[in-house]
Amino acid sequence: MKIETLEVNGVSYQVRIHYENRNNTHASVGKKEINIRIPIFLNREEMFKQLLKMKWWVKNKLEENQEKFKQEIKEYKNNEILKVGNEEYILNIAFMPKQTSSAVIFDNKIRLSISNNISKEYQNKHISSLISRCIAQKRLPQLQERINNLNQIHFNQRVNKIFFKNIKSRWGSCSSLGNINISTRLLFAPDDVLEYVCIHELAHLIEHNHSDRFWSLVEKAVPNYKEKEKWLKENGHLCVF
Repeated sequence: MKIETLEVNGVSYQVRIHYENRNNTHASVGKKEINIRIPIFLNREEMFKQLLKMKWWVKNKLEENQEKFKQEIKEYKNNEILKVGNEEYILNIAFMPKQTSSAVIFDNKIRLSISNNISKEYQNKHISSLISRCIAQKRLPQLQERINNLNQIHFNQRVNKIFFKNIKSRWGSCSSLGNINISTRLLFAPDDVLEYVCIHELAHLIEHNHSDRFWSLVEKAVPNYKEKEKWLKENGHLCVF
């Protein structure tokens, strides 16, 4: 991976460029990261052409709605009520003279102990990451049950480990070992959209690419999957801890 800078209307954005074992090029623009993915098997000339094409797409995407992709840090307040999906949590935030930050969740309360020896920016990052981790741990058993049930119904493949992870650049991933990771950001998404991403990653157990055969597998399990993709593209920027 390498990082380049792309300037749009006087604002500089970091772009992460990945060269991967994949069949097609892909670009994604999020509040936290901008990623371009290029197939590694292409020759240098074709890689260069595809990279220019993807940069042009990213530039146009940012120009369409630059405010939407403004990279901001979410700020949480003590006693704030955080709504995640159909659940609500009360945040109890205390700033302490210590080196590390921690959090515990009990029922609908999340108690955060945040180091006051770090900048406000990093305090906000700690809070965001800890909230994501706490809620993910609570919801993980449900996710594991859902993915295993969906696998049994649609694919019947070997699934190894299932995780919620604080992934910013994509909605999920599936490794060659059969490990499935789902972004905690999907906890903000409708239930059917989360289920679609689970099926998307399960399909990668059979097809480790985005070929026509892969999409046929997805469509068989979720005939209206394009509606879920559309929701993610239009509302994904709102799904953030």
